[in-house]
Amino acid sequence: MTAEFAVVLPAVLMCLALCVGAIQAVAQQVRLTQAAAVAARMLGRGDDPGAVVTGAGAAGYESRQEGKLICVRIAAASGVTGLGAIGVVASAQACAANERSEEDE
Repeated sequence: MTAEFAVVLPAVLMCLALCVGAIQAVAQQVRLTQAAAVAARMLGRGDDPGAVVTGAGAAGYESRQEGKLICVRIAAASGVTGLGAIGVVASAQACAANERSEEDE
């Protein structure tokens, strides 16, 4: 093994680890965004979105009314190795029409 190879190998492995971590972060963000959209639609219909939110890896959700929209925000500890342990959080928000408000009036 040459000295150049010994110097380059850790740098290549670090780049590979960063690429894998970035892919993990994007995949988690997509899951959270889709779960937030489904949860907002479910709340808008009057259903309980608990199973969707926990299926995405989030512990819970926050919802709020914005005019005729209902918005849901979910958050989960980062799935990237090591970042969740130090407190990095991934979150997503989505809004959907509140169909219950039209029925209640």
